[in-house]
Amino acid sequence: MITSVPTPPTITRDFYVAAFAPLAFPLLFEEVTSWDAQWPTRRMCAFGPEGKPIFWVIETREAASPRHTAFVAPNRDAVADFYHAGLAAGGQDNGAPGLRPIYHEHYFGAFLLDPDGNNVEAVCHTPE
Repeated sequence: MITSVPTPPTITRDFYVAAFAPLAFPLLFEEVTSWDAQWPTRRMCAFGPEGKPIFWVIETREAASPRHTAFVAPNRDAVADFYHAGLAAGGQDNGAPGLRPIYHEHYFGAFLLDPDGNNVEAVCHTPE
């Protein structure tokens, strides 16, 4: 369920720090938009592999429509670790780790709702 106001960005950031650790997507960047005259206290952070910020969490004033984002995991254990770490950090179950043959024979994924209600997935496409 989406709340009527956005989740504090630190809660969302902390969820992703935990959930992304098994995927080797560390927190790479965090700052306040002091240059923005309209919102100089807006917070943002970025995550990604190998020092490349590819996933950004940016504070909003109003709740947004939920999104679905998927991230490739190196193996099935990392998918399960993503799921359990995300649950422990306040995520909600949206599909436990397991095969999803509807997509393809080796599709092994897990789904969580982040603190803002977005569906976040870790998936491994290789055989066990």
